[in-house]
Amino acid sequence: MRRGRRRSRRREALIFLAFTIPNLALIGLFTYRPLFSNVYYSLLQWNMGSPTARFVGLDNYVNWFSDPHSWNYLRITVIFTVATVGGTIAIGLLVATVLNQKLHGRGFARAVVFAPYVLSGVAVGLVWMFMFDPQFGVIAPLIRAVGASPPNWYNSPGWALVMVIIVYIWKHLGYAAVVYLAGLQIIPRDLLEAAAIDGASKWRTFRSITLPLLSPMTFFLLVTVTLSSMSMQSFELIHSMTRGGPVDGTTTLMYQIYREGFVTGRAGYSATVATILFFILLGVTLLQMRFLERKVHYS
Repeated sequence: MRRGRRRSRRREALIFLAFTIPNLALIGLFTYRPLFSNVYYSLLQWNMGSPTARFVGLDNYVNWFSDPHSWNYLRITVIFTVATVGGTIAIGLLVATVLNQKLHGRGFARAVVFAPYVLSGVAVGLVWMFMFDPQFGVIAPLIRAVGASPPNWYNSPGWALVMVIIVYIWKHLGYAAVVYLAGLQIIPRDLLEAAAIDGASKWRTFRSITLPLLSPMTFFLLVTVTLSSMSMQSFELIHSMTRGGPVDGTTTLMYQIYREGFVTGRAGYSATVATILFFILLGVTLLQMRFLERKVHYS
């Protein structure tokens, strides 16, 4: 009996390893190897096209922290992230609440809201560039119609950043709306009906019942949208709309990685910025999980 059990356990262990080892190997090859390689490259003075690279230790990091432009790029990254995360989650929740009502064409409306999220960021950026054009776009006439003068989107660093933030929120609010819509549909109707019977207003019901029960979705969106806004999904819009300008007004850390690596050709310095951004993302995610997850209601 014991030998039979041992053979059975060994067989189960072998089956487990047979399915696990290939997956771990792929994760190590395509995730951890590039990560550690990037950290190593950040310690080199290596220019694109040069056959040799010189080990400089932490000099690249010292140069980054001592460069005032780097802190400006970090400031822009923080502003962009806070604005896009807050706007995407808030507007996504509002849209999800509307789409959760019994409306005609509700299924079509949901598809329309989600559609921008699956579009190419470059295509979205180019279309919105035309819409923001002061001469031929549709945004300027709408602003003039309410008695205001349209801002100079492309020549003002501040307004250029606002423009990219608006487009990012428009593209990603469908994602947040779908996540919230899934949460709204699993809220027990008994709780909402009981609150209505007790005389609670719609706002009180939303604030005291709906929002707490949606906290898992809110926490999930905080993490995922933060990672998205600081990564390649923001780079697509910035590169297609402003190229980091004007006057570096929309240059985030993600765009600095591209510029240092593929424009100036400083691959080692680009890897340094990428490593710094990685640890910033890691720190932000850990802080979110440490201080916000305790406020999540899973039941």
